[in-house]
Amino acid sequence: MNSPRAVRVVVVDDHAMFRRGVTAELAAAGAGEVEVLAEAADVDEAVAAVAAHRPDVVLLDVHLPGGGGVEVMRRGQSPETRYLALSVSDAAEDVIGTIRGGARGYVTKTITGPELVSAIRRVADGDAVFSPRLAGFVLDAFAGSIEVAAVDEDLDRLTEREREVMRLIARGYAYKEVAKELFISIKTVETHMSSVLRKLQLSSRHELSRWASDRRLL
Repeated sequence: MNSPRAVRVVVVDDHAMFRRGVTAELAAAGAGEVEVLAEAADVDEAVAAVAAHRPDVVLLDVHLPGGGGVEVMRRGQSPETRYLALSVSDAAEDVIGTIRGGARGYVTKTITGPELVSAIRRVADGDAVFSPRLAGFVLDAFAGSIEVAAVDEDLDRLTEREREVMRLIARGYAYKEVAKELFISIKTVETHMSSVLRKLQLSSRHELSRWASDRRLL
């Protein structure tokens, strides 16, 4: 009996070290099951890679230079290609927005190599795959218990980077930790934080944490 064909994958993430790590992990955990065809660092590179390779699955980061993961799905349409979000973010609005944009699944970067191989295979076969906590967000959104429109209106005031800073600060990260996580300077974190508080009309980290918690963004 012939073994199933390897799932052909493109890895999209703006951090080169992470892309290389994912590619190496897939080679180790998914030998014979997954074949990485190409990597891409931003929206334009990702769209070009999808057009050139017609992969079965695109592993897609949510926050990308050039418009984000949803923009890749909008422009990189291919009948045979399915999208699986692989993101550090587990916020409700990211999950719901990405699924609305066309992704077949959403898993976080805490996933293990074997689990990621399984998720890729399942998405390629047509299944929808979510980390357990994230599946609840999707169900809540369709059930109407998350006011997605109101959350989106607030978040539309923020840039992609400001959203990332906001979420980490609201979770209790120190400025130094945020800078390390996002590969930016502490001064840049401070600048983004000031902008976030001004745009959301908040006055402190404590108010920001409460604001984010009330909207289920943590």
